[in-house]
Amino acid sequence: MIDPTSLDDHAFAVWAAERAGAVLLDVRAGAAADGLEGKALKDAGDAAAQAELDRLLTEHRPDDAVLSEEAADDKSRLTADRVWIIDPLDGTREFSEPPRDDWAVHVALWADGDLVAGAVAQPALGETFSTGRPSVVPPRTSDRPRIAVSRSRPPAFVEALAAELDAELVPMGSAGVKVMSVVRDVADAYVHAGGQYQWDNAAPVAVARAAGLHCSRVDGSPLVYNEDDTSLPDLIVCRPELADQIVDFVRRHGTE
Repeated sequence: MIDPTSLDDHAFAVWAAERAGAVLLDVRAGAAADGLEGKALKDAGDAAAQAELDRLLTEHRPDDAVLSEEAADDKSRLTADRVWIIDPLDGTREFSEPPRDDWAVHVALWADGDLVAGAVAQPALGETFSTGRPSVVPPRTSDRPRIAVSRSRPPAFVEALAAELDAELVPMGSAGVKVMSVVRDVADAYVHAGGQYQWDNAAPVAVARAAGLHCSRVDGSPLVYNEDDTSLPDLIVCRPELADQIVDFVRRHGTE
């Protein structure tokens, strides 16, 4: 049995994300018997995963602050040295559509000004990506660049970007899944400017950085976390060799 008090922050992020992921799989497995579907299933998943992460952090990291999508924002985090930034269920729509697997659990740690640890669990795939054991991004297997986009609302400017780069658009759900698609060589870039929050991308960015990928705002500026305003509306995660082209496109054309 794992002793959580013995885990370093990287391993704790993995453990917590996987525990929440197991809870979500249980919720999904019992959905039919419980009469849960659509919004009810989304809400049940959000609540169950939030409760599990809240319990784990309260018990095993009681001195740390927390910023979560599913909890009130305690502004004491702004003066804290350590803040866990979590999204208990990223990709609620996909979670509510079994057997889709493109949903995730995000657990990241911000400390002294930057992200220092993170894990993205994809429970339906049985995989967790983390900063403790950084992924080695394999050589690109596609001749054309592949850009991960939302399956329901891809930003219009990304279609123009794809045309300029002669890139293929790869639709999928969940911000975390899209970032991990670049880590996994399922895509070569994820470019987003339609609105996100710190919890949507903190853990994925921590993992992507550890894997050696380029991570920035769409104008090339740094991604900054534990800010008072939780909005962090845009980002680029891509193979380093594509970064200059993507940032240059955005600077010339904008994101409208």
